[in-house]
Formats: sequence, C-alpha cells, structure tokens
Amino acid sequence: MALISEEFSESNLNPLDLLEELVLANEWPFDRASEDELVVEASGRWCDYRLFFVWREDLNALYFTTVFDSRVAEEKRLAVVELTALVNEKLWLGHFEVGSEDGLPLYRYTMLARSRNSVSIEQLEDLVDIALLECERFYPALQFVVWAGRTPNDAIASAMMETMGEA
Repeated sequence: MALISEEFSESNLNPLDLLEELVLANEWPFDRASEDELVVEASGRWCDYRLFFVWREDLNALYFTTVFDSRVAEEKRLAVVELTALVNEKLWLGHFEVGSEDGLPLYRYTMLARSRNSVSIEQLEDLVDIALLECERFYPALQFVVWAGRTPNDAIASAMMETMGEA
C-alpha cells in the first residue's frame, strides 16, 4: 500500500541530483550520462578512482561502485580474490571484488530507499566517504600482493592493521 500519492512521489528529487550537488561542492569532474547514471572522478592518496552511481527507480535502489585505476594481472587474480575475501570479512558496508573479465578491483554497495525522498544528502556523503576510506585502506594490501608478491594473509596483516591513538 502506497502511503504517498503518485503525484507527490514524481515531484521528489532523483538521488543523483543530490549527488551532483555533492560532486560539485568537492569540485570533482563528472559526467551525467543519463537521468539515472552519474560517473565521477576522484583522486585518492594512492590512486584515482572512478565512481559510478546508478539509480534504479523500479527497485528504489542506488547502485554504487568505486573502481580503482589499476588492473590485476591474470596470474595475480587468485591471490587478490583471496585478499578481497579476507578484507570483506572486516567490512560492515559494501564489499570488494575483482572484475572477472577486466581484472579491475572495485568496491560495491547498493543503498535501498523506500522512496526517492528517503535518501538524504548526509547519507550520500557517508556513502562516498566510507567507500573512499575503505578503498584507501585496501589499496596498500592490494599492492603488497600484486607488486611485492606477498601472500594475502601477510598483506592484510601489514596494510590493514588498525592503529590505536596517534604518534
């Protein structure tokens, strides 16, 4: 049973319109491919990221992917997939994976929304902040496996350790 009239729900903002405001405030380059798609470029400490947002009105869901700007060579993929499984055990939101065809590491999350007006700018800011934070935290472990030849267990122990306090 719908609690709001069809007319009212059509007047609500598309979550990508709010995201576009966030992107503009951060001065990130972006492309609004369509009403329901937004692609953003963001620089991180370790690499650049491409953020993809897709709004599925029929599901009331915002699909979000952050893709790293580096590919994983075929011979390293099994070790990186094992690393992503170890990292995913530590995540509360979203997950990492490696594209089976292109070898691109990515972070993915889907936010369900009961209606368009239930997604706030604060939720979107948190979504982007958490994704970029987790990508920055994961990247050194990825490099330990890909470039340093470390095992996934060694890489996660070295790169993903939680620090206590400040030095």
